[in-house]
Amino acid sequence: MNIHEYQGKSILKSFGVAIQEGIVAESPELAVKAAKELQQLTGTQWWVVKAQIHAGGRGKGGGVKLAKSLDEVKEKATDIIGMQLVTPQTGAQGKKVHKVLIAQDVYYPGASPTKEFYMSVLLNRQTGKNIIMYSTEGGMDIEAVAEKTPERIFKEEIDPKVGLQSFQSRKIAFNLGLSGEAFKQMIRFVTSLYKAYDSIDASLFEINPVLKTSDDKILAVDAKVNFDDNGLFRHPDYAALRDKSEEDPTEVEASEHDLNYVKLDGNVGCMVNGAGLAMATMDIIKLAGGEPANFLDVGGTANAARVEQAFRIILKDKNVKAILVNIFGGIVRCDRVAQGIVDAYNNIGAIPVPIIVRLQGTNAVEAKKIIDASGLKVSSAILLKEAADLVNEVLSK
Repeated sequence: MNIHEYQGKSILKSFGVAIQEGIVAESPELAVKAAKELQQLTGTQWWVVKAQIHAGGRGKGGGVKLAKSLDEVKEKATDIIGMQLVTPQTGAQGKKVHKVLIAQDVYYPGASPTKEFYMSVLLNRQTGKNIIMYSTEGGMDIEAVAEKTPERIFKEEIDPKVGLQSFQSRKIAFNLGLSGEAFKQMIRFVTSLYKAYDSIDASLFEINPVLKTSDDKILAVDAKVNFDDNGLFRHPDYAALRDKSEEDPTEVEASEHDLNYVKLDGNVGCMVNGAGLAMATMDIIKLAGGEPANFLDVGGTANAARVEQAFRIILKDKNVKAILVNIFGGIVRCDRVAQGIVDAYNNIGAIPVPIIVRLQGTNAVEAKKIIDASGLKVSSAILLKEAADLVNEVLSK
């Protein structure tokens, strides 16, 4: 689950991470009110108006603007709220901005130079250890830094059994070229940041930039926080931060029916039980000359109601030219799934695309008989290669 910058910063602050202060606003009038409150709180004379959407690169699309007066705060907020913000991460369609963060200007114009860094915390799934990845090249696309100057990216691996050690925090501050008060502030920043990441079951923290101010404070100027969905049951207060308006409506609908669905750009819809089988199914579709239109896992206890809802969700994608149902009957019997497919087909009515059903496992033979005897426009297969050949056949017509 993703959350907004202002929400992420609030979480970081609660763990002692120093942040760029800000107040969220949903209208130009509230933006001016927020700016006045922020001026009283921090003494700032300038403000940064930042669009709040679930995407990076907002500044490149005109979603981050500096305001040097209250009139400019209202003007910039008017420009940004309601705009369709297009960034490198939104795609050409962009995302509509519903709110802005009015943040203090922390760059102290006319003062001594500041310095920007990049820092993220994530899991290395190959080693089962957490990594703090950091760079002296903050404020830039980290992918570009990795490609052009990989020597400027550092990684500190942390064993979750023992946690972040003090010498590691010092090493990070040293590699970033800091000294004096800034060195001490960075140690506190890194320690608090890792504690926050570990405590909330996050899957990613990304702070770009981390700012060394002119008076040697270390602040999170931005905050991208992603949660591990599997750990959200332990954090209902964080789960409540979910903004469904920022998510694909079809994916939201799928989650409400306990379906794991991710929309892709292909032409063959997939309905599978189990993530591993889903990945293999998408590979088969590619080998057959198609492109998967989605990842959809109906789970190990697929029943008629869930199968029907899965069909309805897949069919919302107008690019789908065929549907491949690939179910392994372990916990669930294949004949029950087959009957569920037939019932779902009858309940939905005419389905405009060919359906290929491959059922393997418990009662697979009986399941094939149910499909074949249904009289419906459904092709059945037992072997995976048979299913691939049928996909190729329907796509070539």
